[in-house]
Amino acid sequence: MASLVHFKKVSEDSMSIRYAFGEDPDAMTRHLTMNAATRTSRPDDGGSTDYLFLKASRKINALRDERGHWPERGMSAS
Repeated sequence: MASLVHFKKVSEDSMSIRYAFGEDPDAMTRHLTMNAATRTSRPDDGGSTDYLFLKASRKINALRDERGHWPERGMSAS
């Protein structure tokens, strides 16, 4: 079974970056916040650290490594 997650940067400051994410790019109803210093993430939507959350968080960090800056948007499929 395929898994797909889309994400989009909602806000950014010197301490954190907030992303919306979800399976549908037109309905990203969940949110996570990435700590800019430690690069750890937490769900800030009352959701859990489920597979979709982990997939988005890992892809955001991977793109950060690859590009040298926090991505504006992206997706991960597997």
